[in-house]
Amino acid sequence: MKTWQKLRAQPHLLTTYLMREKVIDAIRIFFKQNGFHEVDTPLLAEHPGTEPYLEVFETQLKFDDGEEKRAFLLTSPEYAMKKLLVAGLGNIFQICKCFRNGEGKSGTHNPEFTIMEWYRSNADYTDIMRDCEHLFQSIWDHVTPEEFKKSHPRYRLQHQGKEYDLSTPWERLSVAEAFEKYAGIDKETLISEVALPKAAQQKGYRVDQHTTWESVYNQIFLNEIEPFLGQKKPTIIYDYPASQAALSRKKDSDPRFAERFEFYLVGVELGNAFSELTDADEQERRLLEEEKLRAALGKIVYTHDPDFIDALRAGMPRAGGIAVGIDRIVMLFANASSIKETLFFPVEDMFDE
Repeated sequence: MKTWQKLRAQPHLLTTYLMREKVIDAIRIFFKQNGFHEVDTPLLAEHPGTEPYLEVFETQLKFDDGEEKRAFLLTSPEYAMKKLLVAGLGNIFQICKCFRNGEGKSGTHNPEFTIMEWYRSNADYTDIMRDCEHLFQSIWDHVTPEEFKKSHPRYRLQHQGKEYDLSTPWERLSVAEAFEKYAGIDKETLISEVALPKAAQQKGYRVDQHTTWESVYNQIFLNEIEPFLGQKKPTIIYDYPASQAALSRKKDSDPRFAERFEFYLVGVELGNAFSELTDADEQERRLLEEEKLRAALGKIVYTHDPDFIDALRAGMPRAGGIAVGIDRIVMLFANASSIKETLFFPVEDMFDE
């Protein structure tokens, strides 16, 4: 049954679907009250990004003179928004659609999804941590029914039979602390390309001469750590090994780690944040390494955006930024078990099996 048919037959379900409108209203109110500009950037681009483990949707851009160019639907508006930081816009946010291919079917994925990103100038990832805490409390204030507020402590979220505490401070765990706590792996073992695979093998993971540090790291994280995150209140997990830095800057105090965090609730990852890397040469080096890794993995290689590097060379201010999945936030506040229960047109409705 298509969603429109289900809603026609069971109009009481509209309350769940309309939670999206309330959440997005609350997000806009929060950022406007905090002095952010809302921006709008293209989702069709010539350079889709080089992230090794994401797949993109490719199309063909045609002009009336017969010229054609490869074009891609973006997985994130990140590069364009950072160019606006360079242009001098200051604190900015955006709510938009993005696209990721090949992620399969699950209750937390849809190939077309809604994302919000925000960037705070003259800030770092600790400022973004505080933004996340205050944003979720602001959403709670906006969307929670008054009768629930009267009978429950403030910032309590009920989801699928359990109650979660959104009050500050949220739980904070470094990646090294999380590996120690949940997997029994100390910091030095964690960052060792030799010791971590050995530890994984002792745990029963399949490890051979072709197994990379990153694949071992991901297996342990997904199986032994992620399910325990955000089980009573949101968990911020921060300071990722430098090889997982992505577009974040390395820590001055310990360059083996990077100023990156993700936050979780109900064991679900909701956002990925950085103290943004502003060094153009370092950024270009990382992007070229990602292109090489895509080639090694047998994936289509996409060249990085030279205009993004030019913008960094012109001088991007110190900044913190984050990408957050709105569909998952709506799912949590709507007390839904899957994002499909909150999408008017999930992919299953659009493409018949």
